[in-house]
Amino acid sequence: MSRSSPLIIYLIVAFVAVVVLANTLFVVEQRQEAIVVRFGEPVRVIHAPGQPGAGLNYKQPFVENVIKFDRRNLDLEAAQEEIIASDEKRLVVDAFLRYRISDPLQYYRTLRNEQIAQDRLERLVNSSLRQILGSATQPDIISDRRDQLMQQTKLDVSNRAKASRLGIEVIDLRIKRVDLPAAIQPTVFRRMQTQRQQIAAQTRAKGEQQKREIIASADKEVAITLATAQQTGETTRGEGDALRTRIFGQAYGKDPSFAAFYRSMLAYEAGLGQGDTTLVLSPDSAFFKYFEAGPSGGGARR
Repeated sequence: MSRSSPLIIYLIVAFVAVVVLANTLFVVEQRQEAIVVRFGEPVRVIHAPGQPGAGLNYKQPFVENVIKFDRRNLDLEAAQEEIIASDEKRLVVDAFLRYRISDPLQYYRTLRNEQIAQDRLERLVNSSLRQILGSATQPDIISDRRDQLMQQTKLDVSNRAKASRLGIEVIDLRIKRVDLPAAIQPTVFRRMQTQRQQIAAQTRAKGEQQKREIIASADKEVAITLATAQQTGETTRGEGDALRTRIFGQAYGKDPSFAAFYRSMLAYEAGLGQGDTTLVLSPDSAFFKYFEAGPSGGGARR
């Protein structure tokens, strides 16, 4: 035997030891949980919810395998589902599900891997959406009762998952978007546009009617105010004229000659005050009475 033979044996033993250790030891991270499987059958769970086990672990080499799952919350983007609401309106619903693996052993026995779990849960979510949303109207789904319907759908999915022993816990289920099917969107939009145009026309007509009523009422108030003001003015003017006449009468009664003289002065002012006025009168007319003498009988002819 040569000197290199023991070295080769040592290297072979070291290699075998490394291979055995690599198939014996494994690490479970804090965010993971694992199932040890022997010939396809699970034998134990490591780091399940509420149990320790994260870190370095061991298994029987070449006989047992380790399957790891994520302990964190998982997301499922469900495919768009077309539903028919209770008012016969067709809607396309886009929803998502958040869940976590609560029982990894049951999860593995029922679903085996994440791909099968995603397909199974997606069918479950779509079925619940058709059942719950199909009993509601379009306005309820879009806005009026959306939160309530989401809670009902979440509870239904959770109950179905428990009944099917999927080993998961449903955390939340939400609708991201509700749209009309692409084939009927133009028709629906045209109908909505026509309805809004009708509402706008009715609003404008109502506003125009109110405008005419306001203008007519304002015109009526103006006419009444002007008539009242004119009537008040005429009454006041008549009362003033009557008061003036009474005062003049009282003044004329105290001195009739002065009153006659004053009236003649007013007549002179009215008749002779204009420079272009021409009067044709007899020289002995009473109009010239005070041209000849003053109120006391004295005066000169002009």
